Amino acid sequence: MSWKPLRVLTPRSILPASAVVLVLAAGAAAHANKPVPFGDRVAGPGDAGATPVNSESLSSADLDLRVGPGLEAFHKQTGEQAWSYRREGAEALYLAMAGDNAIVVWDDGMVTSVRPGDHEVRWHRAVPGLADWLHGDGEPGADKRTDAQRKALAMQRAAGALHTVQRDGSPWLALVTPNLTMGLRDADGDLRYNDKPSGGCVYDPLRAVHTDYAVLIPRTCTNSSGQAVSGGITGYRLDSNGWATSTGPNATVKVLDRSRVEITDGPIVPPKVFDTKAAAPETPCGSVDAPFAAVRPQGGCAADPSALLPAAGDPAAAGTAPDAPTPDSAAPTGDQPAGQPQ
Repeated sequence: MSWKPLRVLTPRSILPASAVVLVLAAGAAAHANKPVPFGDRVAGPGDAGATPVNSESLSSADLDLRVGPGLEAFHKQTGEQAWSYRREGAEALYLAMAGDNAIVVWDDGMVTSVRPGDHEVRWHRAVPGLADWLHGDGEPGADKRTDAQRKALAMQRAAGALHTVQRDGSPWLALVTPNLTMGLRDADGDLRYNDKPSGGCVYDPLRAVHTDYAVLIPRTCTNSSGQAVSGGITGYRLDSNGWATSTGPNATVKVLDRSRVEITDGPIVPPKVFDTKAAAPETPCGSVDAPFAAVRPQGGCAADPSALLPAAGDPAAAGTAPDAPTPDSAAPTGDQPAGQPQ
């Protein structure tokens, strides 16, 4: 950037007072007529102005939220419309909750957060490349899609692009496109990370999943001929470092519970379970690493079969069974191995 020196104003270069007044008046008028930022419009029933709501008397639990053409809110008890939030020139495609807040993906690549209790639009975030991927223009066969097929594709991809991670007390969200992923803090929409796949690879948003702690995004890599040669799965967290693992090109990820996922990588490699809270894989029972495992299998491991065999001199070894234990001698349930805490 080049800087120009200040120049001294001559009397001829100074505007007359009347001209200054006209300029200020024109600026004020332009400001008054300035469109609402991002085309936001919040209205009540019948397009009336939405009345501010006491957030303590109304929450997302009291409302039925729907998308299309904007974010529409209806009272659950009466079914009446409470308010609507729309953006000029854009259509809402998908909705997900991050804690008590509603996150909406729009067809122009914008993502917004709304607090349902008082219908306040909390923040906006534009995602580079999201709109192009949602519409799929220029893809093979795109010109043959009907309007209904284009709409269905956009809604499917919007659902694949947005992942909300509830993480107790501090929810966040990830936005995924084939060439970019971003992590945002829901509290203020602040960008916490962004990442691109390595050369020759793309993310697959439609295979991505999330738990209450992390987002896991599969990726596919191709060679110079365009053939899929490898793949991988990258895990992202907001409170700690993420991780990555190599896989085949068609690995799948299935959510088991709030923290665990099962990764299947073809018919030859056995499925493995990964704990996204501990950021470590479960160690299979019988493994030599089991005594030092960071994550034990859910429900624990069965006792070593050799320990169940009768020892020498035991009555069972001589063919006589021991007396059955009485109820008083039965082991209490608290002595049983406990499962992995969540």
